[in-house]
Amino acid sequence: MDKLTTAFDTSRWKKSTYSGSNGGNCVEVANLSGGRRAVRDSKDRCGPALVVPAREWTVLVRLIKGYEVG
Repeated sequence: MDKLTTAFDTSRWKKSTYSGSNGGNCVEVANLSGGRRAVRDSKDRCGPALVVPAREWTVLVRLIKGYEVG
């Protein structure tokens, strides 16, 4: 098993607070070493995960927070 797989297995994954309890489209995020984040679909926990470097994660979060639906 490689280091990244081990990190996924031992990380604490957090589901978005905007995810409902109906099991719909949910996102989970885990903190990894070096400030990186892993993102996955909560319905497919053994499926692929996207690993985002720390700097890019910060930019992504800022963009999402500034996004207005309308």
